[in-house]
Parts: sequence; C-alpha cells; structure tokens
Amino acid sequence: MLICDIDMHMTAFLKNIHLYQTARTLTMMPNKPWLANYPDGVPKTINPDRYSSIMELYEECFDRFRMHPMSICMGVTHTYHDVNNASLAVAAWLQSQGLPQGSVVALMMPNVPQYLPTMIGILRAGYVCTPVNPLYTGRELRHQLNDSGAQIIFVVDNFAQALEQVIGETKIKRIVLSKMGDMMGLKGILVNTIIRQVKRLVPKYKLNDPKYQVTKLPDVLKKGKNLPFQKPKMSLDQKAFLQYTGGTTGLSKGAILSQRNIVAAAMQSEAWTRPITSEINEVYINMVMALPLYHIFAFMLSLLGMRSGYTFILIPNPRDIPGFIKTLSKQPFHIFPAVNTLFKGLLDHPDFKHLDFSSLRISQAGGMAATEQTATRWLETTGCAMIEGWGMTEGVAVGTANVITDRKFNGTIGVPVPSVDAIVIDDEGKRVGVNQAGELCIKGPNVTSGYLNRDSSDDFTSDGYFRTGDIVSMDEKGYFRLLDRKKDMILVSGFNVFPNEIESVMLDCDGIVDCAVIGIPDERQGEAVKIYVVPADNNVTKEAIKEFALDNLTGYKCPRYIEFVSDLPKSNVGKVLRQKLREKHHADHPQH
Repeated sequence: MLICDIDMHMTAFLKNIHLYQTARTLTMMPNKPWLANYPDGVPKTINPDRYSSIMELYEECFDRFRMHPMSICMGVTHTYHDVNNASLAVAAWLQSQGLPQGSVVALMMPNVPQYLPTMIGILRAGYVCTPVNPLYTGRELRHQLNDSGAQIIFVVDNFAQALEQVIGETKIKRIVLSKMGDMMGLKGILVNTIIRQVKRLVPKYKLNDPKYQVTKLPDVLKKGKNLPFQKPKMSLDQKAFLQYTGGTTGLSKGAILSQRNIVAAAMQSEAWTRPITSEINEVYINMVMALPLYHIFAFMLSLLGMRSGYTFILIPNPRDIPGFIKTLSKQPFHIFPAVNTLFKGLLDHPDFKHLDFSSLRISQAGGMAATEQTATRWLETTGCAMIEGWGMTEGVAVGTANVITDRKFNGTIGVPVPSVDAIVIDDEGKRVGVNQAGELCIKGPNVTSGYLNRDSSDDFTSDGYFRTGDIVSMDEKGYFRLLDRKKDMILVSGFNVFPNEIESVMLDCDGIVDCAVIGIPDERQGEAVKIYVVPADNNVTKEAIKEFALDNLTGYKCPRYIEFVSDLPKSNVGKVLRQKLREKHHADHPQH
C-alpha cells in the first residue's frame, strides 16, 4: 500500500472517530445543560403573553412606581408620573398629525430627560420607533430614514445640521426640534445657553425656515396635554422598533423587533438579575445610564430598570470622565452597566477610586468583549465583580449571561437566559459536540423575525434558530465561550463596524484606487479601524483621506490607521482576502 493511501485511510479513520465522539457526546449530554446552573429564584422560562401589549407593561410600571424618581439628569429629577404624563402628551400630539397606525417615527437624541417619554409616546400613539445614532453623517442618516420610511423625526438641535443636509431626499413630513435642556425647567435655560453660546455645541442650521414643518418639543408637550388621546388597538405581534445594525452589504439593516420581542427581553432581564436586586434593601435603586439609549444594550437596560422601578442616572456625555465622576459622587449607584472601554476609562482616572462604591451590586459588561485585566482592576477598585454577557440587536441585546451572583470573571459569555435556546452548528448545519467550535444559533421570544425590506430566510436554520455568525464553543455545563466574531466585523467601543460600508464610502475619495479595511487590537476601544489604500499616485495624503472619512462617516467608523500598499491580496474571483491583511498587520506589529 502506498504511503498516500495509508494517509488517506488514516484521515478517514480519524474523521470517523471524531464523528463518533461528537455523536456520543451529543447523545450523552443533557438537553440544555445550562439550566442546572440557574440560581435559586430564576425561572427556566418566561411568558411574555401575560401582557397583551408593550403598553400594558409600561403602564404597569407607571402605576406601580408612580412617585418614584425615574430619571436624574444634571441635578433635575423626573418621576415615573412625570414621564407618564409627558409620553401621553407626545402620543396625543402625534395622533393629531393624521398618520395611520403603524407609521414610523424616528428618534435622534442623546441621553436627555426627554428621550424616554418621547420614545414611549411614539409607541403609545400606535407608531413604530426607529432610534437613530445622533452622530450619524448625512449619508448614514438618509439611508436609515429612507429604508425605515420614517415620516416624523424628533431631533435635538445639536444634530439638526446633519438632518438639514438630507431632509429633502427623505419622506420626513414633520420635524420636532428639541434642545438639551427642554425638560430641565429653569435650569434648562442655563444648560441651553451654555451649550449654544459658551461651548458652541450647536452647529448652524436653517430648519427654522417656514418651508419646513418644524415644531418645538415644548410646544408638542404643551399642545399634547390638551389634545384628545385615543388608545390604539395593540397586540404583541405588532412591530415596535426598527433597530438598525451594521450590514455586510455596506448598508445598515433594520431588525424588526415586535412588541413580544421587547416584552420578552424585559422579563428575561428582570428574571436574571432578581437574585441580586431582590436583596438590595434600598427605597430606590439607581442605575447608571451612560450607554446611549439609542443603542440596543442601553434600551434593554431601560426596560429592565422600568420594570423594577429603578432611577436612571442619565449621562449625556460619558466621554467627559471628570464630569462623569462628579455626577457619580452626588448619589449612591447600585447597578452600573457599561462597555469595557468606559470601565477602563474610569479606572484610568485618578479620582475614580475615591468614589463610594458601598452601594454597587451589579457591574454589567456588554456591547464588546470585556478584558480580564479591566475586570480584575474593576473588582479591586470597586469590590463588585464585572459580569459579562452576550447579546445582539436582533435579540434585543438578550442572549447569554454569566450567573449574576458569580464573584469571579471567567472569560465566558455565560449561559442562555430564561426562554433562550442555543445550539452550535458546523458549516453543514449539524450540531457539534462539547468544546467544539461552531456557529452560535439562538431561538427565543426575544429574537427578531427578520430584517425590513430584505429576504431573511438565510438568517435562520431550517428549524428556526437565528444564525448569529459568531463562533463559539460550549462546555459540558452549558457555558459558552466566544472564540471569534462575524468574520470581518470590527467592534469599536461596543459599536458594530463593517468593512464593506467603510470601503464603499472611501472608494469615492479622490486618489484612492482600491482599499480594504480590517480591525486591529486597540487598548482603549477594543478594536480600531485600519485601512489599506492603493493610491493613484504619490500626491495622495493620509490627511486628505482622514478629512474625507470625517465628512462621510460617523467618528467611530473613521480609520484611525492608514497604510499605503501597491496592491491588495485577492482571491481568484477578485475578493479581497482580509485575513491576509490581518496576518500582515500582526507580522509588522508583533506586539499586537
């Protein structure tokens, strides 16, 4: 027998052994082994159908916690009753605009007191909300507004200039213009003056021109209080949100989130945190809300918080670390969700360690991978262990999480939470065994039915599991470990960045013949964007490329590193081989 024949038979033999071991493991492994790790008091399932609609859940919160403080921002407090009334006014005004039920309304605001009442008002009126990143450029904003079909937009004037650039190319019929301090009473006048006149954070715009149908938010609230409100018929199957996420085709995709998806996520989150929150013997529980509410992780946390009557400490600008620390010093904080970047930024400031952490009970890391170094420092400084989980826009940021009572960072993304089922499959769609790599696929009442205006059939397995694109392994106890992410996605401070989008934009830059984008390790952001450029000639400069990027891309998508190359590695069909570029970067920078 030839050596090559022996090798062939040996390979087949080893493959059969592998298949046998996988099948034996799957046969011996109990179904949903993670359930055995659930703490006492955490149910195995939740039932979103106990609510008839998302508004029944919100109204339950308003009735139950009527006089509880719901938000604190720059020293100004609003109760659940205040927010309830403001959302009713927004809802009544929206209904007076004559749009049919199910119409889409866009919301483009940072973490200010008017965000939550506006969002709830949109839902209350019977409309669908599509949250917009306020930092979007005109190009990105135009795509989301057109794809979602939004007809009304609520926007803070700091970001009105971007809207002005594209409004004529969208279906927007009316604009509601707000100022940062609109719901801060007399203090709001001072806040608005400082923002506009002192810090000059409001770029000039001309939306006040009579040709635009512009209404100021204070007028909406005032008029809405005196307008009739008709409670719309709702069901859990109706759309609630169009939440946009990065798309591999270069355009963001709108995940359709139903009322059932939202209600389920609220119940799942509340059930998972119950072992800790039930033991907090405080009249009010304060949650730090530094993550932007337009991000799915923060939105999910607002659901969790409202369902339990929390007070949100709103942080409009978490990048101002000294100001952030000053805010934290003014009241106790019990729950602190953040991304690794923010945890590290606080730890690096010398004043952070002087805060009083005696009330802190939950430090929830999400949005991006938490590092062991940051988790260790956080525990040493605060005495509260950082708990890591995993979620995605398409599942309302709910998926897996580490047991909330764990005191040690274990580097896994935890176990599936109540009513979430998860499997790991290979490229052929077959389930893999314990500790074997494969694609994570999930199913649950919180998981989207698909994307707006797109065929989503390939996003699900034949038996209905959503294909996440994330590569994981699961151990015998049901704990999942994230091995890799979607092949080319870059995660910058918790935000999804897709190379195709950046490349398609940057190819419009004069002097760029070809380009390719990868993510490289970055201590501050988790990952940073690097672009390889094939220039037309020696006159192309990195400064010009950076300036073009800043004009056309949101800041976190802009390449931080630029490298000129003579050509790009490509397959025989012309596809750029990004893995080769990653290998080149690591070879050139072995310290990374």
